[in-house]
Amino acid sequence: VKALAAGGHAVMLGSMLAGTDESPGEFEIYQGRRFKTYRGMGSLGAMEKGSSDRYFQGGVNEANKLVPEGIEGRVAYKGSVSDIIFQMIGGLKSGMGYVGAGNLQQLRDEAQFIQMSGNGLKESHPHDVQITKEAPNYSVKS
Repeated sequence: VKALAAGGHAVMLGSMLAGTDESPGEFEIYQGRRFKTYRGMGSLGAMEKGSSDRYFQGGVNEANKLVPEGIEGRVAYKGSVSDIIFQMIGGLKSGMGYVGAGNLQQLRDEAQFIQMSGNGLKESHPHDVQITKEAPNYSVKS
């Protein structure tokens, strides 16, 4: 919401959709939990497979001469991308509702940005309670 309110017309989702059924990568079980492999386009593995041109390193023929800008790893399995998008749309609608905006231009025109202290941020989240059932759009993990 903040990126769109600040004037953005598109957002990069990065790893937000990684771990979904539709994302590239293999499923794996690690310590009893389901994960999907993740490889950023700037990772060494991706650059070796051909993305090095994107980072102006297309003429490099030796892997030890590449300068990666990303990582390879695993992300928790998240289910269907449609479920993630549904939650994102709900969050956008909620943010627009806080501002009283009926469309993105009104959001851009009416949004106000404030600086929040670390303690204010902590207080804005659930505290002094043990969450027993997580919502699909909120995780207690930081």
